[in-house]
Amino acid sequence: MENKMKVDIWSDVRCPFCYIGKRKFEAGLEKFPHKDQVEVTWHSFELDPTMKTETDMNACDYLAERKGISREQARQMHQHASLMASEAGLQFNFDQAVMSNSFNAHRLIQMAKTKGLGDEAEEQLFKAHFTNGKNIDDRETLVQIGVAAGLDREELLNMLSSSAFETEVRQDELDAQTIGIRGVPFFVFNNQFAVSGAQGSDTFLDTLKKSFKAFEKENQKLIITEGESCSPERNCL
Repeated sequence: MENKMKVDIWSDVRCPFCYIGKRKFEAGLEKFPHKDQVEVTWHSFELDPTMKTETDMNACDYLAERKGISREQARQMHQHASLMASEAGLQFNFDQAVMSNSFNAHRLIQMAKTKGLGDEAEEQLFKAHFTNGKNIDDRETLVQIGVAAGLDREELLNMLSSSAFETEVRQDELDAQTIGIRGVPFFVFNNQFAVSGAQGSDTFLDTLKKSFKAFEKENQKLIITEGESCSPERNCL
C-alpha cells in the first residue's frame, strides 16, 4: 500500500466555519502538486454535546441565548458567516437552519469512514444543515443523507437503531482534548503542523508544501550504489 501523508481534520457539522474551512482546504489541496499522495481523515468534535434538538427554535435566538448576546448581534454574526460562505462558493440559509444535536450525525460520519466515504458524509451533512435546512438529528433524514453519501440504507438503519460508533466519536473527542483543540475546524498535517480555523486557501497550500517536505524526508529511501557483496541468493563463502 502506498504511504501517504495524513491530514487529520476535527470538525462539527453544526459549525459554519468548518464548512467554509473544508472548501478553503480543498481549494489549497487542488493546487498542491502531490494531492494524490494526501490522505484526509475527518474526526468528531461536538461544539455543544448537551444541546437538545429543538426544531421550532430560530437560529438567531439560539445563538443569542447560547452566547448571551442580543438577537441583532447574533444576526450580524450570521451575516458575517454567510458572506464568508458566499466567497467560498457556498450558500448558507440560517433562517431555515434546524437546531439539532450532532451526535448521531457524527456516528454516521464514523460509519462512513469505515467505507472510505468520510469526506462524502461530511459534505452531505454540511449541505443538509446549512443550505437545505434539514434536521440532522432525525433518523430518516440521516438515512437519506447517508445514502446520498454512498452508504447502504439497511446498514444505516441498523446503525442508527443501535449504539454503534459511539465509542469512535468519544475517542475522537478525547484525542482533541489531548492535542489541546479548543475550537474547530482544526487541521493537523503529518502529525506535525497545525492550522486552526477557516484560513485562506494559500495558508493551506503553504502548510501542505511544508508538511510534505517533512513527510518526504521521513520516508526517504536509501539510495544504493552496488558493488561486490555476499547475499543468500549469491553465496560467496
